Amino acid sequence: MTASEDADTFEVLAAQLETEGSLIDTDPSQGELPDLDPTLVPADVRAALEAILIVASDPVAPTVLAQLLEVSVETIEALCEYLADSYAQEERGFTITRVAGGFRYQTADAQAPYVERFVLEGQTTRLSTAALETLAIVAYKQPVSRAQIASIRGVNVDGVARTLQQRGYIKEVARDPGPGNAAMYGTTTLFLERIGIDSLQELPNLSDFVPDAEVAETLEAVLRGDDEDGTAPETEAGSENLSPPT
Repeated sequence: MTASEDADTFEVLAAQLETEGSLIDTDPSQGELPDLDPTLVPADVRAALEAILIVASDPVAPTVLAQLLEVSVETIEALCEYLADSYAQEERGFTITRVAGGFRYQTADAQAPYVERFVLEGQTTRLSTAALETLAIVAYKQPVSRAQIASIRGVNVDGVARTLQQRGYIKEVARDPGPGNAAMYGTTTLFLERIGIDSLQELPNLSDFVPDAEVAETLEAVLRGDDEDGTAPETEAGSENLSPPT
């Protein structure tokens, strides 16, 4: 077979492959998985998912749900999103939310005032301001020791830290390699669950709470007791000479 005959043969084969759609690079989308349609999931799977999330006291990881229901993780995530959207359209008082690495049922945001009124009725175990400040420091600075927290707050935090640890909001996550091997604390999944976020990356940025330079200067002047013109207030009459009489 001559070179020209070989070229003609290859051209014929290439044309046949292209006609049959066997050339991989002719369709860039070929090989992509189709979008999951939650409405096609069997009704018993949806019912089982709802039943599990109702009885679960903690958020359930999608991998666990996938194993229990014998479906893919992608199906679980799509189904939870579909159910949450359907609850919102029906204006239900609850929804499915992803929090602390898993899914759970929780009340809708619109019902927060009524739920708060119910939960706080007669409640006397709310966290104090000192506990909330300490918890915020741990959340943003973790891992952090009690001494480091105390240096930031300016007061001893041993009692507050023990309370937070007993409530399950913080835990010992490491040991400081320095002298004394102080315990280093971090937040728990219960903390994520209580404030309603999936991970620490969803915490608000601290820079959003830092006042502008002008506001900071005004606050500083107020704390110093300066007058509006920026000068210190005058002393009372007769108090200028503080030296004892000779």
